[in-house]
Amino acid sequence: MQASLPPDFQRLAWSNLAAQSAEQLSLAAVPLVAVLVLGAGPGEIGLLAALQTLPFLLLAIPMGLLADRVSRCRLMVAAETLRALSLMALLTMVLTGRLSIAGLALLGFIGAVGTVCFSVAAPALVPAIVPREALARANGRLELARSMAFAAGPALAGALVAWAGAPAAFVLAAVLSASAAGLLFSLREPARTPAVGRHALLEIRDGAQFVWRQPYLRPMVLTGIVWNIAWFVLQAAYVPYAVRVLGLTAQGVGITLGAYGAGMVVGALLSPRVVAAMAFGRAIQLGPAVSVLAAATMVATLFIPSGVLAGMAFFLFGAGPIVWTITSTTLRQSVTPHAMLGRVSAVFLTVNAGSRPLGAALGGVVGASMGEAACLWLALAGFVLQAAVIFASQLHALRQLPEPAG
Repeated sequence: MQASLPPDFQRLAWSNLAAQSAEQLSLAAVPLVAVLVLGAGPGEIGLLAALQTLPFLLLAIPMGLLADRVSRCRLMVAAETLRALSLMALLTMVLTGRLSIAGLALLGFIGAVGTVCFSVAAPALVPAIVPREALARANGRLELARSMAFAAGPALAGALVAWAGAPAAFVLAAVLSASAAGLLFSLREPARTPAVGRHALLEIRDGAQFVWRQPYLRPMVLTGIVWNIAWFVLQAAYVPYAVRVLGLTAQGVGITLGAYGAGMVVGALLSPRVVAAMAFGRAIQLGPAVSVLAAATMVATLFIPSGVLAGMAFFLFGAGPIVWTITSTTLRQSVTPHAMLGRVSAVFLTVNAGSRPLGAALGGVVGASMGEAACLWLALAGFVLQAAVIFASQLHALRQLPEPAG
């Protein structure tokens, strides 16, 4: 019999779906508008992606410390409010004809600050409102919601930009973000024992040292660094590559990007069976292995230019790594003391999402100087490296989820 998921988690799950949908709509709409309206190329798209993801590198650790000291629920409310405001500003810029790469980058940076807060606080909140026996199922539900957003968001953004213009995409994203904040208001967060007053740098150091010294967390964090750099090298080149080489329309680009979310949905639905059929450590290693296959499929479009093949690559990028996300998050929550969950989540967010500006900037430089094809080859090399890191770790010996940390 499956453990039930409490009502407060259901509120968090619906809020997560709305927040993820808002983020994916805006992330897909901004580069499309930049390419179609402003004629942006790989260099500009790489700059946009780099600035939009820079808050993950700069602010995740401070936000993780904050999440261990204040109400995680209220922190998420503030995060979504900030993101909704940035989306309204984007809409205003489009409607007034003041669209520019600099404006898109600045407001993307502001909106990402809200995303950082939500991304750090939500994983730290889950173990407080969900029983341990239901933890993996709860993480699967959250990742399924994220997968649905990835599946629908890019395709919907492409359709809205093509049929109704950029304003429609930004209006819908702002409404979804505001709805996410509203859902969080009714969530009852359990009271926590006040943290002992210590210097912020000492607490941050403790979180980082715990991750580095923990034998399961260290290889996962290193794999995340390489995976995200490779992923954003690919992302920096893909939209210009798809339009100019594969000949896809805005809607076609949205559909191929949406295949990533479709793969995530399939992977999230199959994850319980995959985890049950494999040793827990092997299930964690599955995502990096599938990422290599996905990157090789994308490189194949250089020889067989096809939107269908590109869509297959994105589907694989979604289906395999989502199992990694669910299992690695569950393992992290299990081995980390509750009082340190915010900081440890922040360390992972910093090295995972904070690696993205590096990958985006690298992809922009390589794409501008050597062309989009070089980005595809470079991304494949990165995905091979991240798979090598995780397969060389001790995770292969982990048969089941370890006992919770004290």
